[in-house]
Order: sequence, then structure tokens, then C-alpha cells
Amino acid sequence: MRKATLMVTLGAAMLASAPFLAQAKYAYVGSYNPNGEGVYRFQVDAQSGALSGKTLVSKLANPAQLVASSDGKHLYVASESEQGSVVAYAVDAAGNLTQLSQVSSKGAGPVYLSLTPDNHFLLVANYVSGSITVLPVDADGKLGEAVDHHQDSGAPGAGKPAAAVEGSFAVSDHNGPHAHMIASDPQGKFVYSTDLGLDRIYQYRLGRDGQLTAGKPAWINASSPGAGPRHFVFLPGGKGLWLVNEEASTLTHYAIDARSGSLHEGASVSTLPAGYKGTSFAAGLVIDGSGKNLYVANRLHNSIAHFAINANGTLSHKDDIWTRGDYPRTLTLSADGRTLYAMNQRSDNITRFSVEQGSGALHFSDDYTAVGAPSQMVILP
Repeated sequence: MRKATLMVTLGAAMLASAPFLAQAKYAYVGSYNPNGEGVYRFQVDAQSGALSGKTLVSKLANPAQLVASSDGKHLYVASESEQGSVVAYAVDAAGNLTQLSQVSSKGAGPVYLSLTPDNHFLLVANYVSGSITVLPVDADGKLGEAVDHHQDSGAPGAGKPAAAVEGSFAVSDHNGPHAHMIASDPQGKFVYSTDLGLDRIYQYRLGRDGQLTAGKPAWINASSPGAGPRHFVFLPGGKGLWLVNEEASTLTHYAIDARSGSLHEGASVSTLPAGYKGTSFAAGLVIDGSGKNLYVANRLHNSIAHFAINANGTLSHKDDIWTRGDYPRTLTLSADGRTLYAMNQRSDNITRFSVEQGSGALHFSDDYTAVGAPSQMVILP
């Protein structure tokens, strides 16, 4: 009788824990060697956003760039190496990774990955070689060989950023093509890629077969000479985007023509506080789900610039928050918009901030997570 009771009790406990396992949130962090050993998995606390259970789940070399499928069942990781490659992983219920395929990125130093909205294609920006690649994704999440590839070419951008603050020596890689980001608009009709070295933003139309057709014009110049266009985020609905310029440390707004996909340049604002003088490199940026708050990482100034997005699309500077770390490379915002994480590459840690609902104000959570040279974090849906 006691044995039967014990079995019932254990069974009930297992059933009670099943929903917890099913609802567990996992985050994956890519890193740079040698401080970082590979890709790390963390469990994310549903209430506080705290990270725990650090586990090394992939030892791929320099797995600094990653993206997850919209259903959270697959993770794609780029090896940012001279012979660039991308690996597709299946993610099980416990957050473990199983390699499905590995293909060439068709370029050197893949520095950005993104999926099209239908998850049928993976877009890759190869920084070192200055090229972009389209990889097909099959129904099982496996990657196929490239279906399209474009090599950027042209005269390098200006050696010194014209719009940088006084005393800035933020000059890097204006020596040839360096593709830095590629992504599709939310409707999956158009694709944009930035080239930091050429000071250009390229425009494409995305075909159903993954082919990219150059827009008219095929590219536009950066908002200022030597600006170094880096990353961008789309406004809700895809009517426009905000782009961060690495060397100039500026944000530039672009309206998107709904029919042609052409970008039309608008206003630019500094990502640095008024009065700052010296060198800093703008880096990653995120926008909240409401489209009302925008956050930008400043490397060397080591801050997160918080902007409110006004109804007319302009920005209002709200605050500059110290990251509590060094060289924040990217920012990650949780899906519920309540937690923001900063990947502090040189101080080898991730810092966590709570986001005040409504105002979007950031508050340091007095929490550090140790990771060698973190580059990027994705949280599974």
C-alpha cells in the first residue's frame, strides 16, 4: 500500500513538473574565442529575466552570430572565420542542440544572420569579404547550398566620419567592401544590406526562389561621408527603419516606399549625449514591440542610449544608461519587453536591465552573468 502511494506521489510530481519543462525559456549566447568557448545555453527566469544554468552546447569556432526560427525549434549559428560557415541545429524540449547540417557562407567572416518572415531562407552578411548570401531552409530546418550570392564592390567610403563628434578617431575598415547586416522587411518583399566599408545601403526585391533582384537604385549612400552604416531595425508595419552608423555614432531614419521598397533618407540624430567629445563606436540597437522605444549600444562610451519614438516618427532622447561593462556589442530585448540584456564583449559579461512599462526607462538589475567575449544572444520564443 505504501509503495502504491509512493508511486502515485511520484507520478503526480512528474506531471506537475511537465508544464514547467514545456514552458521553460532558453537563451543562447554566441561568443568570440579564446575567451568564449562556443555557444552557451541559459535558462531564463519567467518573472525576473535572470539567466541561470550556464551550459556550453556548441564548440563551433567563433560562433558569434546566431538566429532562431520563429517556432523556436531551430537555431542557426555562423562561424565567423576566414572560411565562413553556418550550422543548423535542432533544439529539443530540454534546450539541447543536435546538428542538422553545415554549409558554406560563400564568404569570409559571416557577421550577421537573419531569417525571412516565412523561415524559408537564411540571409548572411559576410563582413571580411564584403558579400551577402541566401541559403535555403527546408521543412526540417536543414540548410541547403546557397541559392544566391552578391559581392559588394566600389570605392571605399571616406576615411574620417564627417558627422562624428569632436575629437573622434572612430575610423575603421573604410578600405573596401564590408557587409555588416542583411534583413528582410516584415512583409518579406524587400531585403536591405549595409556595407560599412563602402558607406552604402543596398536594396533588393526578394523572389520566391530566394533570388535577390537589385532595386532602383541598387544602393544609396550613407547619411554622411564615413558614417559606416551598421545595423537597422524596422518600425512596426515595415513603413520605415532606423539605422545606426558605427563610425559617426548617429541614427538615421529611412521611409520605405511600399511599392518599390526604395529607402528615402530622413533625419539623423547622435547616439551620444550632448557635450560628449572623443571616440566611440555605435553598435547594436533594438526596438520594443510597441514601436515606442529604441535602444542603442555605444562602445567606449559604454552606454545604452534610450530614445522615445514619437507619433510622427521622430526621436526624443530620454536617457543614457551605463552598461556596467565594457564594449557593449549587442543588445537583446525579451519578447515581453520587460528585460534588456547588454553583451559586454571586453569585460566578458552580460548585464541585465528591467524595462519600466510605459516609459521604457531602464533600471540596472544588479546582476552580472559571466561569459567570455559575448557577441549576441537570442531567446527562444
